[in-house]
Amino acid sequence: MGGSENSKAMVMGRLAESIKEISGLPECQNVCKNMYGNLVRRVKLLSPLFEELKDSDESLSDEQLEAFESLSVALDSAKTLLKSVRQGSKIYQALRRNDTADKFQKITEKIEAALSEISYNKLEISEEVQEQIELVHAQFKRAKAQTEFTDLQLDLDITVAQKEKDPDPAILKRLSEKLYLRTINDIKKESGELHELVITSSGELGDCLETMSSLLRKLKDCVLTENPEVDTFECEKVSIKHRSPVIPDDFRCPISLELMKDPVIVSTGQTYERSCIQKWLDAGHKTCPKTQQTLLHTALTPNYVLKSLIALWCESNGVELPKKQGSCRTKKSGSSLSDCDRTAINALLDKLVNGDIEKQRAAAGELRLLAKRNADNRVCIAEAGAIPLLVDLLSSLDPRTQEHAVTALLNLSINESNKGTIVNAGAIPDIVDVLKIGSMEARENAAATLFSLSVLDENKVAIGAAGAIPALIKLLCEGTPRGKKDAATAIFNLSIYQGNKARAVKAGIMAPLMRFLKDAGGGMVDEALALMAILASHHEGRIAIGQAEPIPTLIEVIRTGSPRNRENAAAVLWSLCTGDLLQLKLAKEHGAEAALQELSENGTDRAKRKAGSILELLQRMEGDDNLQNS
Repeated sequence: MGGSENSKAMVMGRLAESIKEISGLPECQNVCKNMYGNLVRRVKLLSPLFEELKDSDESLSDEQLEAFESLSVALDSAKTLLKSVRQGSKIYQALRRNDTADKFQKITEKIEAALSEISYNKLEISEEVQEQIELVHAQFKRAKAQTEFTDLQLDLDITVAQKEKDPDPAILKRLSEKLYLRTINDIKKESGELHELVITSSGELGDCLETMSSLLRKLKDCVLTENPEVDTFECEKVSIKHRSPVIPDDFRCPISLELMKDPVIVSTGQTYERSCIQKWLDAGHKTCPKTQQTLLHTALTPNYVLKSLIALWCESNGVELPKKQGSCRTKKSGSSLSDCDRTAINALLDKLVNGDIEKQRAAAGELRLLAKRNADNRVCIAEAGAIPLLVDLLSSLDPRTQEHAVTALLNLSINESNKGTIVNAGAIPDIVDVLKIGSMEARENAAATLFSLSVLDENKVAIGAAGAIPALIKLLCEGTPRGKKDAATAIFNLSIYQGNKARAVKAGIMAPLMRFLKDAGGGMVDEALALMAILASHHEGRIAIGQAEPIPTLIEVIRTGSPRNRENAAAVLWSLCTGDLLQLKLAKEHGAEAALQELSENGTDRAKRKAGSILELLQRMEGDDNLQNS
């Protein structure tokens, strides 16, 4: 028994140490930043399990020990990979990032496989920790099913920058940002790393070396042009001082977009701020706002892991832990407020009213940043009367002022009561105008603002009536990846109202949705299917989807897609085939039966139901055919 206890202590000690070491790794500053950050974040979440097991007297079975050993080996591989991608030449990392993505995928699969072998319910751990670890396991499972999307823009920029003698400065600027080669110090360091790479690679780099050297020379010229005489260190100190930390998306509530103070998990596994999801449920909704899946129950489970991570992040970034949303009215006039200085806000409003274009632009930019920072600021800025003035600036002839104004309204709209004030100030038609004719950033932020306002059901009708949907579809076709997602989310939310489904169909939404559906690497398959599933519940939507001939693609998704996409594809197929013999025959011809059979056994609950219903329709059709032929 002593040997077993020793083995357990050693394995737990190693696991706890590996997680601690991975959690303490510095941030990655190259093209692998997202993959690196995601893996570190997920591994960090495993910590409570091993801290608790390390201190328990429980003995483990040989199977459990073996599973923990496998996990330890997987985490050692993760540690090696994380350390290797954070160092070395940033240009070299960019050129081999697809190989790196494969390695991250394999490590994720190894960790997930090891976690699958651990029977949490047989361990003597608290219920709270068990829930946390099951949640982390689910995250690894999801990550295993998703592959990192190729950055086509980056590939194109590298190719052009390499081939052309004098590439477009905009391309070099984009590369400089994406490769984190922004200052002369960065370029000097990269030059040293390339030199080191040449020495260690023993002449095996071949043409790759010429590509990297050529790129570095061009990027150096670009950086020198941008910052001819800037002292890099001073420049970085200034930019850090003026930049409020960006809140990680995982820490924001999907409903309010606010940093969460009391995160809770619903039955679909999504996390929300307790007060926001409670309000959603109290309004009689039976679905998960983010995935639109029906909730199996309305119990809310505290997400303790996320809560502690948010607390750590706040501490590291000097951000106050979120409190209940305050109001300036509750504070005595004249009392000092952290960020909410009434005098400063009034001075900014005065510039909006009486200033020239330069002052208006600067003041709108300041309000945009203040409104982004915290909940108190959003209340104070609104109470000072800023919203009508910002709405007036939406029709400013200066593109940057217009951009600041719409983004300030987006940030203010995070507060529930501000949503009503913005709409009452007549903002919707002006936001739609910005969506039609603003700069790309302004258009994208206008789409996000309309999404935020459309959370209130009464606004869905007004936004649709103001002509937002054709403009959102245009952004869906032309926007950056982020802009496309903002547009899709806004259209989805607006389409909860039946009248807007017809508007979306009339405005030609089916063509871009089919393009997204067929382009698996484009990163918009999830959004396309979610939108098609909601449009399929409308008569005109169903006709338009049928005319786009989606059945072969839908069946392919049912065969090979992610669980949620398979579910949505089955829902669309069910809508098409119900009461339409022609579509049902097409589905049969394209091999729907085998794909649906497998889905009815292994899909989500909703997917199983839809698959079963379509299989019944197919059987009934076969029975009718047999009767006619007999």
